[in-house]
Amino acid sequence: MAARDYEVAPATDRFSLDDIISGLAGDLDALRAGKISVNDAIARSMLAKQIFNGVRLHLNATKLLSDRARPVEAISPDNSKKGA
Repeated sequence: MAARDYEVAPATDRFSLDDIISGLAGDLDALRAGKISVNDAIARSMLAKQIFNGVRLHLNATKLLSDRARPVEAISPDNSKKGA
């Protein structure tokens, strides 16, 4: 497995990924027990897929922005008019 470039725990907490995964497992159990239809299970899995795609985009964007980030120079009276 490739090394990760980000902290996993904050994204897991921020997006409630544990709850989503538990919900998918519960949906699978409900499908096997006949409590939900196949179409309901498919719709729920497609929704979870979109959520995971959004999380992936967020993590990629965060990494891209952090890789390009540069320190900001402090504003002082001497250099405050350089851009003007």
